Amino acid sequence: MSNVIVLTDSTAYIPTEISAQLPIRVIPLTLILEGQTYFDGVDIMPDDFYKRLLTSTSMPQTSQVSVSEYEHMFGILLEEGYQILNLGISNGISSSYQSALQAQKKYPGAPIEIFDTKLVAMALGFQVLAAARAAKEGANLADCKAVALDVYDKIGVYFTVETLKYLAAGGRINSARRILGTALDIKPLLEIRDGKIELVESVRSKKKAIRRMIALVEKGIAGREPVRVSVFHALDHDAAVELQAELEKQIHPVENILSFVSPVIGAHVGPGTISIAYMAG
Repeated sequence: MSNVIVLTDSTAYIPTEISAQLPIRVIPLTLILEGQTYFDGVDIMPDDFYKRLLTSTSMPQTSQVSVSEYEHMFGILLEEGYQILNLGISNGISSSYQSALQAQKKYPGAPIEIFDTKLVAMALGFQVLAAARAAKEGANLADCKAVALDVYDKIGVYFTVETLKYLAAGGRINSARRILGTALDIKPLLEIRDGKIELVESVRSKKKAIRRMIALVEKGIAGREPVRVSVFHALDHDAAVELQAELEKQIHPVENILSFVSPVIGAHVGPGTISIAYMAG
């Protein structure tokens, strides 16, 4: 193993049983719910958050990782002797990337690499895992960064939401705006494209949206191997498990991860969201 560590943030939400085996550290974003402040995935967990969100009378708020929080984490990791590859949430969704760049200035000449991943959730998770696995095998900082950059074009992510109200309130829906105000039974199929949330199409039911996601993932894979997939959800465990089994049957991935939409991301997409991320080749 090299002395490279991959620093990501809580929005990736890689299951701990996987991340604990690799040189990965996680820094949390901040969530504010009903006047209380929480660290994402630290003192508020997905199931609890989504259940509370369903009955909340106010919309949750989120905040990026601050400059001082990054400075503190960079300092700890450098003191421990690590070279740092920072892979965080897309700059098109959060300002955490800008915070990391500012924090880096406190350590001129230090072995810290930062770039805009243009990814989020388990799509980001797959990039983090690829780089961390390379580090575990002995790759240096430059090579780990090269791995992370290389896998970007191999990654895709699709998701559908129960309602657009959370995306609309957060102002992060870009082209998805054009389906606001349409029939209530319309379900949007969305993706992360160039670091932003974009509408792919809309369908008449959640089941149809899930079927279309599978078809789009198969198209995105385009026969490339190996394939890794992740189903991640916001309080829709049964549908997620069923979807995971369907992907296992149809795609035969070498890795099939069940995870959650983190509370900070969930604050912008809402309960009932279900997603597929994949990495192929």
